[in-house]
Amino acid sequence: MTGPRTPSEDSVTEVVRWAAFSCVLVPIVLLWYGTSFAGAAGTALGLAAVTAACRLLLRQSERGAVRERDMERAGPSPRRRGRHHRTGTGAHRGGRHTGRITPGG
Repeated sequence: MTGPRTPSEDSVTEVVRWAAFSCVLVPIVLLWYGTSFAGAAGTALGLAAVTAACRLLLRQSERGAVRERDMERAGPSPRRRGRHHRTGTGAHRGGRHTGRITPGG
């Protein structure tokens, strides 16, 4: 990625760095306190998998937020106004309804 980083990118990078540090530190501490090597290795793999999944979700969320912000800046597209932004007048716009037969007359 080129260009300056946004604060959200910096915070995501920082979270991932701390998680990677934990993936290394936790197994070392477990070994220090007498856990088996297999147990420490399993813990390290589990932490690495969780870290990778969280990183993926954070990046995906970040891309979605950037897309949303870009769409807000561009304004509404004439083709994608949504149901509450129709043009014209009519029964749904609160206009008068003439020529209708009502039960009272």
